[in-house]
Amino acid sequence: MTTHGTEYRLDGIYRQRQEGFLMQRVKLPAGAISAGQAHAVAEIAEQFGRGLVHLTVRGSIEIHWIREESLPDVKRSLGRAGLTSRGACGGAVRGVTCNSQGTTGFPVLESLARRLHRHFTGNPRFERLPKKFKIGIEASTAKKRHLIQDVALVLARTEGCQAWYDVWIAGGLGREPQEGFLLAEAVAETRLIPLIEAIIRVYAAHTPAGKRLKHLVREIGREELLRRIEAEPTAHEELPPVTGLPESLVPDDMDGGNHIEVPFFAGEMTSANLRDLAVFADTHAGGMLMVSGTQNMAVTLPAGSDTDSGRDALVRTGFTTDTREARVTFRICPGSHECIMGLTPTRDVAREVIDAMGPVAESLTWAISGCQNSCSQPQLADIGIVSSRLVTGEDGQRSPRFDIYRAQEGGLGIKTGEALDKDALLAELKRLG
Repeated sequence: MTTHGTEYRLDGIYRQRQEGFLMQRVKLPAGAISAGQAHAVAEIAEQFGRGLVHLTVRGSIEIHWIREESLPDVKRSLGRAGLTSRGACGGAVRGVTCNSQGTTGFPVLESLARRLHRHFTGNPRFERLPKKFKIGIEASTAKKRHLIQDVALVLARTEGCQAWYDVWIAGGLGREPQEGFLLAEAVAETRLIPLIEAIIRVYAAHTPAGKRLKHLVREIGREELLRRIEAEPTAHEELPPVTGLPESLVPDDMDGGNHIEVPFFAGEMTSANLRDLAVFADTHAGGMLMVSGTQNMAVTLPAGSDTDSGRDALVRTGFTTDTREARVTFRICPGSHECIMGLTPTRDVAREVIDAMGPVAESLTWAISGCQNSCSQPQLADIGIVSSRLVTGEDGQRSPRFDIYRAQEGGLGIKTGEALDKDALLAELKRLG
């Protein structure tokens, strides 16, 4: 990457493992993308990224294999489609994620995600932060994703057009996983943006470069952090309620039966796949698609739709769940296939795990991270695998070592195996299964 590498990060761009290639990440509020935008991303991937698209666990889209000279064209193409990558990487407020797609009332969460996305994206007051700042919105605490965000908003109740959220802060994974804690209960939606602003200002003013909010908590303690947040002028400010027409774009699924996930192993799909799904969405799903937290694409058919006909149409288009890989929930980061931080080829190892476990793999949730950054959220899976380091053998070859995390009740997974070579990893997984 050139000397503009730091600036590139704020535009959602990272250097790829392969010399001369870069990755462009695109922010999608609550993972939602219109069919028209999906067509635009497919065209960008075809023209500049070898026709490949990667879906992330935070509901974003990545295009790899981009040359530096193509970056301005990519940015213009995204802009014409109403998409942005600003703050998708680097020290900024990242994409607002939601893992509650398909739940009753998702449009309430999607609408809030869009407002937060608009407010913080490209806002110079909330860029050049010490490190990334992640916001997540959820319908409940069931999937534990509220524990890993810098700010997590969990829907507490709704009355008419108003909503209240429990606010959790200071969670994160990486090399030092730390569960977030409850800052305040039942905070009115009209107070959320000012409160988040106060949290970010405290974070930016008191945290060393390269550290997240969880590190500030470790340094000064919860009580002092709360005192500093309370002292911020906006901490108790209340904005006028939002009025007007609904902002949500995804159809409201009233009974859960109309939400369909289309599986893509490791979140890897082709531009042709994306185009086909965009056509399907225009025809059957109100013109909207979603990137799910399991690195799949999802659609919600409008209420009253014939769900069986919709599923049949997907099969006729070429999408099927009738493979073992499709039936296994396995979150997988790019690893050493493309990521400069990756220590191991994650997709290859994941396939070996699935083959070794057989049908048992389908009854569990899995995640593998190619390094200790834990981008695939292994501490939230039934079984999580982290490539923790490389070891040089007597023959001079370097091979990865793996840690294993097992789910526990109510919190992040705990480490139950450490520094295992691949054979020992597979043997231990078979024993656990």
